[in-house]
Amino acid sequence: MINTVCPIEQSCVLTTAILLPVLAAAALMLINRERHTTIKWIALVASIGNLIAVVPLFTNFDKTSARMQFVEQYRWIEAWHINYCVGVDGISVLFVLLSAIIAILCVLVSWNSVKDKVKEFYIAIVLIEGAMIGVFAALDMFLFYMFWEAMLIPMYLLIGVWGGPNRLYAAVKFFLYTLTGSVLMLLGVVAIYIVTGTFDMVRLMNTQLPFNLQMLLFWAFFAAFAVKVPMFPVHTWLPDAHTEAPAAGSVILAAILIKMGAYGFLRFSLPMFSDASQAMAPAMVVLSVIAIIYGGVICLSQKDLKRLIAYSSVSHMGFVTLGIFSLNTQGMEGGILQMINHGVITGGLFLCVGMVYERSHTREIADYGGLASVMPIFSAFFMVFTFASIGLPGTNGFVGEFLIILGGFTANKTAGILAATGVIIGAVYMLRLYQQVFYTGINEKIAGLSDITLREIVTLLPLIILVFWIGFYPSAFTGFMDATVASLLVKLKGGEMHALNTLIQAVVR
Repeated sequence: MINTVCPIEQSCVLTTAILLPVLAAAALMLINRERHTTIKWIALVASIGNLIAVVPLFTNFDKTSARMQFVEQYRWIEAWHINYCVGVDGISVLFVLLSAIIAILCVLVSWNSVKDKVKEFYIAIVLIEGAMIGVFAALDMFLFYMFWEAMLIPMYLLIGVWGGPNRLYAAVKFFLYTLTGSVLMLLGVVAIYIVTGTFDMVRLMNTQLPFNLQMLLFWAFFAAFAVKVPMFPVHTWLPDAHTEAPAAGSVILAAILIKMGAYGFLRFSLPMFSDASQAMAPAMVVLSVIAIIYGGVICLSQKDLKRLIAYSSVSHMGFVTLGIFSLNTQGMEGGILQMINHGVITGGLFLCVGMVYERSHTREIADYGGLASVMPIFSAFFMVFTFASIGLPGTNGFVGEFLIILGGFTANKTAGILAATGVIIGAVYMLRLYQQVFYTGINEKIAGLSDITLREIVTLLPLIILVFWIGFYPSAFTGFMDATVASLLVKLKGGEMHALNTLIQAVVR
């Protein structure tokens, strides 16, 4: 064990959360593939155990500190200065919790819907959970990249093996887009190591790189993060992946995987390439506003439930990147909170779609109608997620969008106004969707459907609680990020002054 620049006490919480799913996957490999019930229960118990394991992250987290906490660092590959180093700050700690919750819900929603290759399916689910937590906890760039890529294979399999009729096309498209971006990011990681001689992310956050190098690195990392978000115009893989993926795959994509792109901007681009981030902020704001409006307009013409929700993710993640690159407290905290909110809301919507598809075997909006009379409990859950998606006051969607629009308006009045139109467009397509599916005449194709079961209610209930918890008491979540965001903004302002001084010196010379 070696000393770390992150001066918080050693803890094994994060390593436990990363390794427990891996151990569960190993246990599943030893089980007879015909014992479906045993396989499901092992995956469920492991996921619940992992949620319990990460509870100390929240009960013992110091909200007043911007430092990394629960840090573990061990020598790994000494010749290349690569260490196993994990830890969380006020931003990443929230996504560790979200990952642990989502994994449980994915196991539950797949309980009866997955009938082929059940053993392999649940192995993929638990491995993805470990990789997700690893991405948000990694403090070594090499380790981060390993976890980043580790998610690619099981997600590819979820789409390609258990997906819909066009699953192979969607899986290959997802793989090629994400792999291309990842390769460019790898080149950036190598360049940073060559220049600085370290993979230590915390040390790099406090290292001032030359502006030209920052710009090159910003675009190298942008290639990976923009695809994952996904930002316009590299978003086209998302609707296909969502449409063809099984319910659990869509939930993981919506709730966690696309958040990793925005998290990458927060963890790498802003602190490590602060000068370049300042310079590129106007362009990022423009791309974000385009995504907000474009994604919303495309939703108006969708006829497939999953594709509509998928394109709504393009719009909602546009709000996230707008908040992040507004480079002020309101926008940045709103963007981070909206990442959590989008995971809760869109994850809930995809869970609902998976439940009704299991009964009706259709995603065409035209095949539904009058579902409120046939499935009243289900319609009530879907209504809450719909209202949260359009940002109704009292729900989590309102808090995040309000802060983002406020921050966007502060940074650029035109961007703030245009972003607000995205809220209106979102209300139009979501309310129209709800009316078409639940309140028109009862379609004979869905007349005999049964309402959701107790298991499915239990699956949706945690997300409903989060919708109202964040909506009525957002400070319980923003309190974690206050110190970290404030520290990040101080560094960005310092980078701005450094860039100004560099420009003045160049002019004087």
